[in-house]
Amino acid sequence: MSKVSRLLCVVMIAVMITSVASRAMAQGDGKGGFVIAPTIGNGPATLNPIMCDETSCQDLISRMFTGFLGVDPEKMVIAKNVQGALAKDWTISKDGLTYTFKLRNDLKWTDGKPITAKDIEYSYKTMVDPKTGSQLASFFTTIESVTASDDTTLVIKFNTGDCNALSTAGSIPVVPEHVLGEVKPEDIKNNDYSTNPSVTSGVYKFGEYRASEQTTLLPNPDYPDLIGGKIKNNGFIMPVVPDTNVEIEQFLAGQINVLDNVPVDRRADLRKEQAAGKVQLFDYPGNAWDYLALNYADPTDPQPGLDKDSKVVEQKPHPIFGDLAVRQAIATAIDVNALIKGAVFNEGAPMASFVVPSSWAFDKNLKPRAFDPKKAGEMLDKAGWPMGPNGIRVAKGAKFAKDGTEFKFDLMTNAGNTRREAASTLIKDQLKQIGVEVNFTPLDFQVVIDTMNSQKYDAALLGWRQGFPDDPDSTGLYLPQADVPGSGNNFTSYSNPKVTDLMKQALTVPGCAFEDRAKIYKEIQGIMAEDMPYVWLYVINGEYAARSEVKDWKPLPNQLYWNIETWSVESK
Repeated sequence: MSKVSRLLCVVMIAVMITSVASRAMAQGDGKGGFVIAPTIGNGPATLNPIMCDETSCQDLISRMFTGFLGVDPEKMVIAKNVQGALAKDWTISKDGLTYTFKLRNDLKWTDGKPITAKDIEYSYKTMVDPKTGSQLASFFTTIESVTASDDTTLVIKFNTGDCNALSTAGSIPVVPEHVLGEVKPEDIKNNDYSTNPSVTSGVYKFGEYRASEQTTLLPNPDYPDLIGGKIKNNGFIMPVVPDTNVEIEQFLAGQINVLDNVPVDRRADLRKEQAAGKVQLFDYPGNAWDYLALNYADPTDPQPGLDKDSKVVEQKPHPIFGDLAVRQAIATAIDVNALIKGAVFNEGAPMASFVVPSSWAFDKNLKPRAFDPKKAGEMLDKAGWPMGPNGIRVAKGAKFAKDGTEFKFDLMTNAGNTRREAASTLIKDQLKQIGVEVNFTPLDFQVVIDTMNSQKYDAALLGWRQGFPDDPDSTGLYLPQADVPGSGNNFTSYSNPKVTDLMKQALTVPGCAFEDRAKIYKEIQGIMAEDMPYVWLYVINGEYAARSEVKDWKPLPNQLYWNIETWSVESK
């Protein structure tokens, strides 16, 4: 992707689950060529799966590293004995808390060493060690322990019965213990392996990393599960481009040949190219969405959501956004349909809450908040923010701000993402109409992520992409345990005991039937539509693109690269 526009934004953890279909595909003569798919901004900061928390590095890592669990791409469910994955079978204890996985013994690292259960145990323990500083750690709070009984047996114990247990387990990255085992956790981030992962295990192996320029992966001919028994291209290149306009121009010129998220403002151009036979397109129901995050807590004094005894911390509120009435007024003043028209080019739909319309848990009866600037102004008047003499609202009896405080705040998004920059500009203009001044600044993506993680910010416009396989569990985003300054993904410091309880209930429904879980998630959607951990904006229709010279390009929804080794690129 390109940062959830690369779409991410920050990333909803890109699940390290291998997705592979039937391997009964005919071999063909490879025509070579490089698959070239860009990323926007500064490019990946790490290639270490333990530290990767955004999509540019995930796109590379998923090509270089074998996944723990496998997904049947057509059924879109985690399955046993999927080729390309480590786990071939597993059993579950009667209480549902202990999963015992049997692993293959024929998969190897590129240096010839076998991949074992000890690699997964090491990966997990290092990832969740606070000294490591991995942002992924907050997604694994339901795991009690990961233990390698022997080289091909891995035991994962959960602290609670969990319908999402397999997805959680499958998200554990797999790195070589024999390479990183002697590195101290606090040194993992800056270790040479982060930009020179010389020992990998996937379809491709590491080639070259040039920071902020390009990363190159080369074929791994020793990978045993290649579709058709061979890699038909010469490798995978991820160049770094400054923005989506450059991305499209390079694609049209043939310098780039694959796009995993076609910019919405250029889709009409690509459809003309498709009609001329120059471009291939694949459309699917969108699972990527943008949001406006408003920081609940005091940005001058970030605190964790839980104390050392796992009790919820009462945090000092943000002087403006700590008030729910203010957040609701801001949402009421934003014309999301205008954003969809002006920034998304009608390639999307309004969001009412945190579940995308393509999900099995989506509440189709929940309507997005209506745009009503007059009502928004009245709400701010009532909340103690009357209009001031210079056209900017000023606190007078506000819940948390001192009288005389002007209603001004800083808004950031990732520079180069033309959709987000346009949406942010529109929001700035819309809020100005009700007396709210927004200081909007596009910043480098990593700066935005680091600032949000530090929780020293007012507001940010970014996005998430729904995980695969689809599961609406969002405990790693909205619960207090994920509110960890510097590393957690609950960077708005949202906390609602009812939501916390319901999220846990949805993960522990007896039998885990989708329809039973969906009832709970629909209740959560209603609560969060009012609480607004974010101001819900829009979901974007999905579209992949490849130039016509990319042969055997057959993507599936949410699975662009599932058969990448079969692609070849003809010379023009």
